[in-house]
Amino acid sequence: MDSLSFSGICRYRVSPSTRLEFDQSNNRKDGFSLGNKASFDRKQDRQGLAITRVASPLKQAIVPSLEKETVPDQNHVAWTSVRQERWEGELVVQGEIPLWLKGTYLRNGPGIWHIEDYNFRHLFDGYATLVKLHFENGRLIAGHRQIESEAYKAARKNKKICFREFSEVPKHENFMAYVGDLAKLFSGASLTDNANTGVVKLGDGRVVCLTETQKGSLVIDPNSLETLGRFEYTDSLGGLIHSAHPIVTDSEFLTLLPDLLNPGYLVVRMEPATNERKVIGRVNCRGGPAPGWVHSFPVTEHYVIVPEMPLRYSAQNLLKAEPTPMYKFKWHPESKAFLHVMCKASGKIVTSVEVPLFVTFHFINAYEEEDEDGRVTAIIADCCEHNANTAILDQLRLQNLRSFNGQDMLPDARVGRFTIPLDGSPFGKLESALDPDEHGRGMDMCSINPANLGKKYRYAYACGAQRPCHFPNTLTKLDFVKKKAKNWHDEGAVPSEPFFVASPGPTEEDDGVVISIVSEKNGSGYALLLDGSTFEELARAKLPYGLPYGLHGCWVPKK
Repeated sequence: MDSLSFSGICRYRVSPSTRLEFDQSNNRKDGFSLGNKASFDRKQDRQGLAITRVASPLKQAIVPSLEKETVPDQNHVAWTSVRQERWEGELVVQGEIPLWLKGTYLRNGPGIWHIEDYNFRHLFDGYATLVKLHFENGRLIAGHRQIESEAYKAARKNKKICFREFSEVPKHENFMAYVGDLAKLFSGASLTDNANTGVVKLGDGRVVCLTETQKGSLVIDPNSLETLGRFEYTDSLGGLIHSAHPIVTDSEFLTLLPDLLNPGYLVVRMEPATNERKVIGRVNCRGGPAPGWVHSFPVTEHYVIVPEMPLRYSAQNLLKAEPTPMYKFKWHPESKAFLHVMCKASGKIVTSVEVPLFVTFHFINAYEEEDEDGRVTAIIADCCEHNANTAILDQLRLQNLRSFNGQDMLPDARVGRFTIPLDGSPFGKLESALDPDEHGRGMDMCSINPANLGKKYRYAYACGAQRPCHFPNTLTKLDFVKKKAKNWHDEGAVPSEPFFVASPGPTEEDDGVVISIVSEKNGSGYALLLDGSTFEELARAKLPYGLPYGLHGCWVPKK
């Protein structure tokens, strides 16, 4: 196992690794240098968004050479398979990293979208690439490595897809092979364990990469990024899928298990240092032929909010050999939308309300609204809401992402704020938490100060839009008190989820830094550090080559 230390590590060292058999590039150099420090300018964008300090162009870096350059304009590096399976090295920092920032930021996401000459269809199909940024004493070591899932190893060995991914299925040689695959589907054997969505640090220190299949829970070493094995649940709850975004704190792990046969959800808790999930309670669906998709869900201090979205799991679509525009889901507006509130302590349903139709991947946070006597009168839950428009799913096809021609193709999104009354009313409200034009009518990939999880909060960080665009292309800081947003933008670049790390002994909610990894249009990329309060750039560090777009991350503090 690689140890992570600053003594004896070469700058831009390429770790020994197994080359990707289907990688068409071949790196020849193992180092490069950067020129002088970047200068910073203030910009005002054409939409009138508040754009904070954007770096002027840097001097050209000397990057590892390629036998063949395969990143044309229409193939932005964000949507291009990672150039090699593994790399690690120290980066040259421009600006200053706060000395208090000590630990490792991990980011998970799809990173390989092809096998041999076969190209995958959808962003969510890619085999997982885990990236690390280790901060210590003002220095930065970066690295990336493929997660060694069974799906990835089988694909590399057999040179073809062997498990069912988000939109991809194994190609069957004959009808009997197809029938056999269906049998494996019902048992879960053919479902992928490609853990390409999130990464969490459990209360006991273990780090687990996740996706929506339960078998796709893989333990990794946060230093070497080595895949240590599958996270085996020791309970008898069964099921094939779960929420890709559990609620994880130092004291507990909460998640939802959709029940596809008897439509509903189990709400479960797992204590640190165990692999056993215990049932808190069950929610029965109020509408539709199947549970709504639960990619994420919010909690408050005392309640779990279970969303029932009209974008529902579809067994019919799951069985098809070729994907539909809704993939494994189906839109059922006639089934309506609901939010269920469960007491964490008792497992009892406190209320279940109908709400306007909505589409969301990611909830931001939730909290309990109290009257002047301290009685809880309502639950407020915020999410990245796509105006009840499922088009965002198909917009994430790689063909769409790789063919941007300057036209505005990104469907509108907003911060959707649900109000769930606790007075017995049958209906809840959904409205915009702030004017969507504040963040360019783009909204996804959010984070908050974890100290405010489940509590009333003021700030959130997310990806917004500077239009025209076809994908979120700004970092935005949302202020729910002033109902304003600050936006960071680098022309042609695609930043990944802004991740907030609080400073030690903070006096304000936004005391800390925001970390992102940025993919540039010229094929390069850099790690970025913003001030959590001013949202101005503190530092950046050029990577040896641009990395594919990543999804979600976590922070592992240095012990």
